[in-house]
Amino acid sequence: MKKRPVVVVTRRLPDVTETRLRELFDTRLNLEDKPLSAQELADAVKTADVLVPTITDEIDAAVLEQAGPNLKLIANFGNGVDNIDVSAAVAKGIAVTNTPGVLTEDTADMTMALILAVARRIPEGARVIPDGNWAGWSPTWMLGRRITGKRLGIVGMGRIGQALARRAKAFGLSIHYHNRRHVPPKIEAELEATYWESLDQMLARMDIVSVNCPHTPATYHLLSARRLKLMKPDAILVNTARGEIIDEGALTKLIEAGAIAGAGLDVFEEEPAVNPRLVRLARQGKVVLLPHMGSATHEGRVAMGEKVIVNIRAFVDGHKPPDRVLPSML
Repeated sequence: MKKRPVVVVTRRLPDVTETRLRELFDTRLNLEDKPLSAQELADAVKTADVLVPTITDEIDAAVLEQAGPNLKLIANFGNGVDNIDVSAAVAKGIAVTNTPGVLTEDTADMTMALILAVARRIPEGARVIPDGNWAGWSPTWMLGRRITGKRLGIVGMGRIGQALARRAKAFGLSIHYHNRRHVPPKIEAELEATYWESLDQMLARMDIVSVNCPHTPATYHLLSARRLKLMKPDAILVNTARGEIIDEGALTKLIEAGAIAGAGLDVFEEEPAVNPRLVRLARQGKVVLLPHMGSATHEGRVAMGEKVIVNIRAFVDGHKPPDRVLPSML
């Protein structure tokens, strides 16, 4: 009988995913759902045939150097692979896969929710009644900003950016985008989207900016201090991609100074740590902070698990995994 591959899973996954993994493979689960320590991660790569990490696991060259000879696949439970040194993995003959496409609608929903939350001051309003601070309706109290008729600049017009554009168009927003290249003419026409080759020029003219590009070495601090200063003082910035894409310190200073009106952030540079100054701004109602929950739906997590299983099965059966990631793709 063929030996079942050892699959090490670094965090708790949906029950249906864990059950199926145990049916198919010799699966080692993390029942406590605590991030693995450096030593535990080293032990995992030494013993596994397949590693199933998440975005909280830093699989860098130092970790990969400790990998045992049997580790041949890293099946990431996540859309991105910025937690994995893909080049180092491939150099050691280890394939890397991810779970693209299944989180598109969920993340676009949350991005649109953050745009509304910041513009209409929803979290502030939601606290008023529970805190016992409501004295009744007033014509000049808790005024937010109308989004209909405003310009939305999308940084990164991939699946999520396009899904956001469809939602935003229904809310009456004018769609603008910056991307490495034009989206197909049919999609651009459907979304009535305006392409900006210059990110600088787009940022200076938008009422709302949404970050929806992947985190790669090329996009680290893509929204730098210099670029953030180009934004209009009444503009808002939303990020549901990765915290490292924005210079968080510079953004905080600009909001504190009133040079940017506000922000909605679901991701942070030093997760799970959050800049205390951002927390203070949240208490003042100037930013909305969410704990990286843009893709957190039951349906999305189960779909991610299904992709992990498909990738592992294809690889174990000697086929090319459908979601393989290569250095040239990053």
